[in-house]
Amino acid sequence: MRIKKIVGKKLKAIRLKNDMTIQELAEKSGVSSNMISRVERGLTIPSVEILMKLAGVFDKSINYFVEEVSTTHEVVFTTPGKRDTTVYDDEHNMHTESFTSGLRDPQFMSFFCTVPPGGTSGVKHMYHPGDELIYLVEGRLRVTIADEEYVLQPGDSLSFKSHLPHRWDNVSDQDAKVLWTLSPFTII
Repeated sequence: MRIKKIVGKKLKAIRLKNDMTIQELAEKSGVSSNMISRVERGLTIPSVEILMKLAGVFDKSINYFVEEVSTTHEVVFTTPGKRDTTVYDDEHNMHTESFTSGLRDPQFMSFFCTVPPGGTSGVKHMYHPGDELIYLVEGRLRVTIADEEYVLQPGDSLSFKSHLPHRWDNVSDQDAKVLWTLSPFTII
């Protein structure tokens, strides 16, 4: 099924399930009723910004609208070496294994990250909606949040509101092994 049809079908279904008219959804989301109608009919793919506004009304992540139910599950069991992985060769310099890939409409994303010595998020601070939890398994990781520095040792955790400017660096001579959780789903 094409992405336009998937998004449109899911938007209409959740709107009707919530006993909401297109006009009511428009008022609650700040998205025009014309755009909502076009999305529901599969005539257009909404921008990420519009999709986030619509998803927020129903307390869903944007993944809810783009996943096909047949490829997602309510329970996901993974073992080392069998998880979906991503390797960042740019300034992130990090390898991630997803714990939540394949979970239907997750409200959080969780990763096991390996950051090599000198690995960094870059010189610029990042910020995004949601909450973040970092739990250090091995190594040392310096995390700067709103100009305050935290140096995490194995067993340390750090939770914070992700709208605060933040960045991180591996400050040890070994890999930093990190459990990283973000809610709602955002990109590290």
